[in-house]
Amino acid sequence: MVCCAFPTRRVTTRIQGAGTLLTALPGGPLNHHWTKNLIASPDGRSLYVAVGSNSNVAEHGMAVEAERAAIWQVNVATGEHRILAFGLRNPVGMAWEPHSSALWTVVNERDELGSDLVPDYLTAVTDGGFYGWPYSYYGAHVDERVTPQRPDLVAQARQPDYALGAHTASLGLASSEGTTLPAALAHGMFVGQHGSWNRNPRSGYKVVFVPFANGRPIGSPPIDVLTGFLTADSKAQGRPVGVALDKRGALLVADDVGNVIWRVSTMPLR
Repeated sequence: MVCCAFPTRRVTTRIQGAGTLLTALPGGPLNHHWTKNLIASPDGRSLYVAVGSNSNVAEHGMAVEAERAAIWQVNVATGEHRILAFGLRNPVGMAWEPHSSALWTVVNERDELGSDLVPDYLTAVTDGGFYGWPYSYYGAHVDERVTPQRPDLVAQARQPDYALGAHTASLGLASSEGTTLPAALAHGMFVGQHGSWNRNPRSGYKVVFVPFANGRPIGSPPIDVLTGFLTADSKAQGRPVGVALDKRGALLVADDVGNVIWRVSTMPLR
């Protein structure tokens, strides 16, 4: 897998011209969590790339996990990269928190520990930080399925900032700064929750909002923003993925079961 740059013009509706290889990303015949999300730094000099693990809990060995379960920082000019943070089982959505200028991510945690473990989470990304995977979860809670263990790493595992519920498959993340939705949603993060495949009852299948104050999450549980994706008998009519704000401050939600993009606003589209 590769990360490429494509030439564009300011006003265009399509990519024109061939892409230029920027950096190679982990792939190969075994390629679990194959999607790779990216976000640009505010100054445009770096790309941050979320690279998921190649397994649930390293059941194929750590050799196939090289530079995975991590967020990369890629130099746009040279293509060189470094690992910004690691031990993140499957980091997906990323967003900049406007008041602290910190990078935040939502992470899908491990499976097969029951319906209520392990919580997916929202967390600030600390340079050099280790977040537990695969040896521990939510800080220093050791996962005894993993051998050999690494108590040296577990001792430095960072506890995530905010739990989003087990198996919610939180994939999308966007700052609400500039939203025209109600004032209660003015400062915080929107999270698109794709929903559980292995939990009873189902979890996720909605878009939620996590309020922030002084650059940190406050209040629990998060606020439901967009629901109704599950029928009464738990069949999925839609599954939220990406979330973003448009230039008018409305919330856009990509739904990969309904094959639509929802626009959520208190103002009519004109």
